Amino acid sequence: MITITIANQKGGVGKTTTAINVGTALAATGKRVLLIDFDPQGNASTGLGIGRGEREHSSYDLLVSDADLEDVAVPTTVPGLDVVPATQDLSGAEIELIEFDARTHRLDAAIRRHTAERWDVILVDCPPSLGLLTVNAMVAAHALLVPLQCEFFALEGLSQLLNTVERIRTRFNPGLSILGVALTMYDRRNRLTDQVSEDVRAVLGRVVFDTVIPRNVRLSEAPSHGVPALIYDHRCAGSEAYIALAREVIDRLPKLQKAA
Repeated sequence: MITITIANQKGGVGKTTTAINVGTALAATGKRVLLIDFDPQGNASTGLGIGRGEREHSSYDLLVSDADLEDVAVPTTVPGLDVVPATQDLSGAEIELIEFDARTHRLDAAIRRHTAERWDVILVDCPPSLGLLTVNAMVAAHALLVPLQCEFFALEGLSQLLNTVERIRTRFNPGLSILGVALTMYDRRNRLTDQVSEDVRAVLGRVVFDTVIPRNVRLSEAPSHGVPALIYDHRCAGSEAYIALAREVIDRLPKLQKAA
């Protein structure tokens, strides 16, 4: 079982859209996928059709109540894709966790308690911050998938994120690697977009996925219908890009499985 955390402390870069659609694409290939919604806003849960009134249990329970993954995971309309929903309770979890021993390892402990091997891949959708929730997600992960918006300020944020990754490796999780950086919201009409893409590839090289995710209105529309874009419109440019990205993720999984 491989755990991949999708993180970037900058908001609006496509973390949740990436989590939902990569998870859907992986499930379509036969992988058994669990998406843990770790953002108090709960957008991944909404985008997969889990209404707020249906969230009897949530990722909050994993952190503070020692709940089992089996008990809090619910199926989605996507075959092979389950989700642990998020509720607003999660917004207070960082304060509550101060009282816990090993508060940075709560999610890791919850995942390690799961021995039924129900899922092949766990994806964790993080909030737009580098707080205790994101730290928990990094400590629990084998690797990070980093969505990076093609704009200037994103480069500054990436540097901060990479520094955090190094600290996590040093203190808590020496096996943490970067699965890849996914360039999102790419606009070929904007010359700055091309420049940012070139700069990121020059610095990080093969860590950056070949696939770029374009700006696409269908990606924005899909969550309001409670389905992934790959189901809402599988032929749109955004869906085709996420299918290609999922192929690259699958190609990199064997390396993670050897390290796990």
